[in-house]
Amino acid sequence: MESQQAAATLAALAQTTRLDLIRLLIGEGASGLPAGDIATRLGVPPSTLSFHLAALEHAGLTQSTRHGRQIIHAVRINGLRQLLGFLTETCCGGDPALCGDLGALLAPEPTEDLTMTPAFNVLFLCTHNAARSILAEALLRQIGGARFHAYSAGSDPAEAPNPEVLAKLQAFGHETSGLRSKSWHDFTGPAAPVMDFVIALCDTPQGQTCPDFGNLSVTGAWPLPDPSQFSGSAVERASMLNMLYGSLRRRLEIFTALPFASLDRMAVKARLDQIADEATLAPVKGH
Repeated sequence: MESQQAAATLAALAQTTRLDLIRLLIGEGASGLPAGDIATRLGVPPSTLSFHLAALEHAGLTQSTRHGRQIIHAVRINGLRQLLGFLTETCCGGDPALCGDLGALLAPEPTEDLTMTPAFNVLFLCTHNAARSILAEALLRQIGGARFHAYSAGSDPAEAPNPEVLAKLQAFGHETSGLRSKSWHDFTGPAAPVMDFVIALCDTPQGQTCPDFGNLSVTGAWPLPDPSQFSGSAVERASMLNMLYGSLRRRLEIFTALPFASLDRMAVKARLDQIADEATLAPVKGH
């Protein structure tokens, strides 16, 4: 473990709820606990718990896996071991015999299942789920890698994504076969994935109210022009799509680089709002 990684891990632990959470999960061992049980035992609201669990997972201290309809959270022993090893590697001039019981904390490294990849669920919203949110979903899948799961939906979904948008994504090397237009209500039922972030790419349509995605989500607004309102030649429409693509790429590059483990919920919300101002519309270079 390098100093920078150790500092980020310690920052993730520098909060009383997260310390209590880690101590609870250490007591449960590899079997872990469902989020609901953790919330009950710690007396923490589910919205607060979700944010702290995500921060610890991104710091490499816990891991989650799905069992049926439950998400089980368990301590990642190797993550703790690496931190303890970093803090104690110079103990007593390298002579473990002088370190007393501290050496017992550094028993032979256990094996662990590295296939359970921590990830944030991110839902992008617009009106028709045909252009802006489709672009964002495809971009985050590429930029975010395994750290993010991207979804998109609309208040009044179209029958299918905009063909020009799909062609643009294909030209930029994105996989588009799984992209489809769908209602935002698809993400409100009990079987729907729990969202960590909900980002609106347009103003709430007049007379419509965004569904309640629960207090678990950090919400942001990145208003962008609607391609369905574009007019002009094919060249002009292609230029506007280039600008939309470029703006979303820059915003998502900033978003995915945020130090989530060291930020609290309000700080992340503030950064989401700032990102909308940091990446203005501009064409994509080279296209």
